[in-house]
Amino acid sequence: MLAAVPVILATGGAHAAVDVARAQALASQNACLGCHAMTTRLVGPSYNEVAAKYKGMDPTKLATSIRAGSKGKWGSLEMPPQKELSDADAKVLAEWVLSTGSEK
Repeated sequence: MLAAVPVILATGGAHAAVDVARAQALASQNACLGCHAMTTRLVGPSYNEVAAKYKGMDPTKLATSIRAGSKGKWGSLEMPPQKELSDADAKVLAEWVLSTGSEK
């Protein structure tokens, strides 16, 4: 019975892992970094601010918001829809953004 514990833990850890390199590449390729930075507010909130505000949020919900865009969540400026992102890529970005507060 104890032999199964490492497999369960390893599987759970792998499932929860964030693909940081892929997320950073997607952020760079899709102009996310023109409006957002890790710790500093630019045009939009920093990724750390987003992670703090939405701590515990399902990444799929944030991914939907990234693809749909938003208005009024962070002031009067609108975040344009990012419809060119696939659902999978938007989720990678969302997982990364939500994990930024825990990377300190």
